[in-house]
Amino acid sequence: MAHSETLNQVYAEEMKDLWSANDQMTKAVKAMNAKAHDPKLKEALEESIRGIEKHSKTLKSLISDAGADVGKEYCRGMEGLVKEANKHIGLDAPKSSELLDIVIIAQYQRMSHYGLAGFGAAAAYAKALGMKDHCEKLSKIVSEIYAGDEYASKRAEKAEKLATQAQKAA
Repeated sequence: MAHSETLNQVYAEEMKDLWSANDQMTKAVKAMNAKAHDPKLKEALEESIRGIEKHSKTLKSLISDAGADVGKEYCRGMEGLVKEANKHIGLDAPKSSELLDIVIIAQYQRMSHYGLAGFGAAAAYAKALGMKDHCEKLSKIVSEIYAGDEYASKRAEKAEKLATQAQKAA
């Protein structure tokens, strides 16, 4: 983030960072979706991509409404999470389709949790700045991310059971 002197600046920089994080995550989730096997997981990842893109549009609108220059601030935190995800679904990926789906879910959740922290902080900043409309929009995004994370956790539990059964059978 750039050197900020006011909460307004910190708020704007947080949203710019989130926009960059979203763009990076979108690419990573598309790559994970291409490797996923479970049709319900693939569907959930596709829905996530649509959600992330919608959240980015909201961020652009909020950045503009906050009076800041509309542009991204490159997010190095998400860069690291994306590199890690790519490693786990690439050369280091499990051969078992069930295990790979579990790995995909775990990597997806790591990136989602990073987004939760950022969107939660941005919502808190908006609230402190008295930007009720911004706070409501950002809080809605946080709720949507939580819902996706909860679904991913349930898919991971089901996939884990299948993988355990497959290993016992082998």
